[in-house]
Amino acid sequence: MSKTDYNLIAIGAGSGGLVSSFIGSAVKAKVALIEKNKMGGDCLNTGCVPSKALISSAKAVQVLKKHSLYGLKNVSYEVDFAQTMERVQEIIAKVEPHDSVERYSSLGVDCHSGEAMIRSPHEVEVNGRVLTTKNIVVATGARPFVPPIPGLEDVPFSHSDNLWELRKQPEHLAVIGGGPVGSELAQAFRRLGSEVTMFNLGPGILPREDLDMVQFICDSFEKDGINLLDETTIERIEKLGNTSRIHYSRHGEKQHLDVDHILVAVGRIPYTFGFGLENLGVELNKNKTIKVDKYLRSSIRNIYACGDVAGPYQFTHMAGHQAWYATVNALFAPFKKFAVDYSVVPWCTYTDPELARVGLSEDEAKAQNIPHEVTTYGIDDLDRAITDRMDYGKVKVITPIGKDKILLSPIPCFIAKVNSTS
Repeated sequence: MSKTDYNLIAIGAGSGGLVSSFIGSAVKAKVALIEKNKMGGDCLNTGCVPSKALISSAKAVQVLKKHSLYGLKNVSYEVDFAQTMERVQEIIAKVEPHDSVERYSSLGVDCHSGEAMIRSPHEVEVNGRVLTTKNIVVATGARPFVPPIPGLEDVPFSHSDNLWELRKQPEHLAVIGGGPVGSELAQAFRRLGSEVTMFNLGPGILPREDLDMVQFICDSFEKDGINLLDETTIERIEKLGNTSRIHYSRHGEKQHLDVDHILVAVGRIPYTFGFGLENLGVELNKNKTIKVDKYLRSSIRNIYACGDVAGPYQFTHMAGHQAWYATVNALFAPFKKFAVDYSVVPWCTYTDPELARVGLSEDEAKAQNIPHEVTTYGIDDLDRAITDRMDYGKVKVITPIGKDKILLSPIPCFIAKVNSTS
């Protein structure tokens, strides 16, 4: 084709778009990065960074509660929730320069603040200006799914994107959803002093994980005083002054619960509409992610996708991982192409204990009829965990019979991150 303004335009400045821009600039390609909201995307502004900052405050409170275990006495403390949430913003601000316009501009990336509109496979409009490009990488991420529960829109509720605006601590928080986000935040709010009730549609929390490993989390929730309601269907929500009454059915019985705030954490849906993909006829999967091949190329050959908008995993590190493949394939195909590698995908749920995992679960190994054996190691036998008075949990490793190739290594314990990366 004729000369274009750019070799590549990345849409979305979350993990996927940032890595794509970085890789493109590193190989001296002419790159533009378009972001309509904040640089850094979900991870920096509403996901990984703020949630882990809040969790760290909750962990500090937990240590103070157990001060006698560390030889301390007469320790008193008071949770200032507003200050705790301000601290979250301070942490975001400290990380922010790494993902800033200034940094990426210094790398040679043209950063555009505005809403992108794909006009053709080689044209993207932003702020009234049409940019031409050889390739496009869509890294628009996902947004919280808000279920159509009657009455929900009439009462105060938060999701993972706007939770960080809270400055008044809920006295009684209802968490709808038993996945990683709901589990992490339910425990954090409980340890910071809120009464917490979790509503979970399924038979248990964290359904992607091994049941025996999840039991460590459930035991911890019980000790914390979290009211966990599994197999629950919320029928409607009623506003009663400053109170929200949740009407639900459980085990055939209709019940209700009054709370003063609700956190919705039932998953995220990809951003695939509103910026031109539908006008070009880009194919989508049933779950509304962009349908891509093993090279992360969409149904239009010069449009690639990575991260939450592409799936199949909604992790920040996966978005960055995919971005490398999408960018290199966009810039160097057909001379060189790389199929994205999903053979080793680690993840961690940052509850206490933390649950880290890589590879197949035991249930998945059974479902695939893979002969295997299970080796476990109790964290209560680990010196470091004992010295920190956090000697609970276990390591579980699944291998083919008679071999040492790891199929699975889930670790619910204090040092999950250390073990899962070493």
